[in-house]
Amino acid sequence: MQSYSSYVLTAIATLLVTCHALRKCPGIPGLPGIPGLPGRDGLKGQIRLPGLIGPPGSLIGRPGRDSLPWLQGLPDSLDTELHDVLINLKHRLSRLEGVLALNGKTREVGDKILASNGKEVDFASALQSCEEAGGTIATPMNEDENKAILGIVKQYNRYAYLGIKEGQTSGQFMYINGMPLNYTKWHQYEPNGKGTEKCVEMYTDGSWNDKKCNMHRLTICEF
Repeated sequence: MQSYSSYVLTAIATLLVTCHALRKCPGIPGLPGIPGLPGRDGLKGQIRLPGLIGPPGSLIGRPGRDSLPWLQGLPDSLDTELHDVLINLKHRLSRLEGVLALNGKTREVGDKILASNGKEVDFASALQSCEEAGGTIATPMNEDENKAILGIVKQYNRYAYLGIKEGQTSGQFMYINGMPLNYTKWHQYEPNGKGTEKCVEMYTDGSWNDKKCNMHRLTICEF
């Protein structure tokens, strides 16, 4: 009679013979394989050309307003009002700068500011001084303006040139901008230069006299 161990060996041998005969014996699992190498980079994609530019739009934008940059965005009524105030203020400051540059006597009449530096020069030099300061030679266009200029003439007690000159026609005087006179204050029997006295001076009584332009007279400017 076989022992238990002989019986077990016999059973195992029988199983192995049967497995090999059928070639279906399960093998022992192998060890895990090592990781594979990284694959090669893929091919670059094709570069596409940019699309065509579209046609221009048909709508036209609203025109911008002629205003100061920091005023943009305000209501139209307020924008216009402030703009006008600033323009007027700028104009007045410009005139005052000219007056201060002359550093002399000043008077205000209507919309004009009159000033003198107290210098007595020929007409061309007086005109140049006034224009460099931003104004022109004082030109009375009514009785009030004539009186205002007279006030400065009396302060200095000197005759002063006016912004009036004789034109091409003898005895015909006009403003230096070429416009005809709309107000005059000639002294008795003046003008009488008959083409030889092209400029006009104011006496200390406010009346006018034609005079040669190379004479030295008080400079009074208006702004």
